[in-house]
Amino acid sequence: MKVVNSLKSLKGRHRDNRVIRRRGRTYVINKTQPRFKARQG
Repeated sequence: MKVVNSLKSLKGRHRDNRVIRRRGRTYVINKTQPRFKARQG
């Protein structure tokens, strides 16, 4: 999992990326390509 400053740029890299907020942190998750997992905060 990457910890990145800008999740918006990461979201555009794959069409299955989803931006989700959990417990005060923001995540990008991708069921089909797990290498795009990322966290912010």
